[in-house]
Amino acid sequence: MQKTAIIGAGESGFGAALLAHSLGHEVFVSDEGMIAEDRKKMLVEKSVSFEEMGHRPQHFLDAEVVVKSPGIPFSHPLVKQLMDEGITVIDELEFAFKESRGKIIAITGTNGKTTTALLTYHLLKTAGLDVGLAGNVGQSWAAQLTREDHDWWVLEVSSFQIDGFRDFHPHIAILLNITPDHLDRYEYQLEKYAASKVKLMDKMEKEDHFIFFGEDPNIKKAINGLKGTPQQHGIGLEKKKGNLGYLNEGQLIIEGEEEPWVFETREMSLKGQHNMVNSMAAILAARFAGASKNDLDIGLKNFTNAPHRMEWVADIGEIQFINDSKGTNVDATLYALSAYSQPIIWIAGGIDKGNDYSLLEKVVKDHVKVLIGLGKDNRKLVSAFSGKIPILLETQNINEAIKLALEHGEKGDVALLSPACASFDLFKNYEDRGNQFKEAVKQLKIEN
Repeated sequence: MQKTAIIGAGESGFGAALLAHSLGHEVFVSDEGMIAEDRKKMLVEKSVSFEEMGHRPQHFLDAEVVVKSPGIPFSHPLVKQLMDEGITVIDELEFAFKESRGKIIAITGTNGKTTTALLTYHLLKTAGLDVGLAGNVGQSWAAQLTREDHDWWVLEVSSFQIDGFRDFHPHIAILLNITPDHLDRYEYQLEKYAASKVKLMDKMEKEDHFIFFGEDPNIKKAINGLKGTPQQHGIGLEKKKGNLGYLNEGQLIIEGEEEPWVFETREMSLKGQHNMVNSMAAILAARFAGASKNDLDIGLKNFTNAPHRMEWVADIGEIQFINDSKGTNVDATLYALSAYSQPIIWIAGGIDKGNDYSLLEKVVKDHVKVLIGLGKDNRKLVSAFSGKIPILLETQNINEAIKLALEHGEKGDVALLSPACASFDLFKNYEDRGNQFKEAVKQLKIEN
């Protein structure tokens, strides 16, 4: 009987444990913290051994395979010890890959992964294809495979997950962008972070498809080291040599073998140039999977994005309140600010991750009339935009932030929560921040 040990009992680790158990493996689960009570109960019911509040190496040394949480780096002392002992250490997606017969659409990039994964899944569903959704969005892929498999799987994958790949082979891969993020994991070298992204394509072959944003200089540099041999398809905001998808006068155009497929951007549910790139990538992936233009027309019009990503909440006094709490880095916030032509009241702040706010100066100058710093320490944020935004305000209360937005807003303005920072100073996570924002906006609408 194969022994499979799991490091981490979060969504991916717990899913891997369920899959290993369903395959008849001897399973051991270890977590540095407390395991959630509902998960612990299920492990007991399945007679799966586990430990909490720390990892004891002796439980792993006789395992044939160790599946680690993507949040645990390969530099972790236990992981290094196991690898030194010759034990295979992989990621949950690598583990699940070996147990699925489905074809994979894998989506990565610094920003836009979730939106693109959800849209791709939606387009394939609209086309009537048998498709599942997993990775960094939804339920663990491994856990889902204990119940059902699909002809196609749309997977959102992070660089952390890609680091754990060995044989993982997508049939379609998407690389949306590469900008500095998580560099503490990659020795503060952008080149190493970019190489991790490109590693996704290592096992791809000539019949596979690689879709990438061809106007990203970091991507163009990184794919020089591409090891796989997929067909390469560039997309961009302009018609250029090598771009299979591009924008032209309010139209999204996908070049075809006979004639282009044309989509009117005004009819699409997603807005903003960054979402046009996301949409091009999703359209191409769906087309390669067999979706028709008519299916894509329908899906692009009725798609609903994930919560907390440029999510309309309510209009109060003809001011739009938009929840972009998932915008936790400067690049994500740049996309959000760029999506609106109206004057913006920008609510931002939290735990700064070494942000370079100079990247936002042009779009801020063009659009932002008020900045409301929402965080325990707004000094860096306020200092960065002093003299560049007419009105600078601060608060540590989300209800007050919304009231300030209403007080300083006018008909036609957008009040945008896009923090560019982590949430952990005032909130549990970005979902908590977004949910509190939505509740406070809805309550203020009732009062007004």
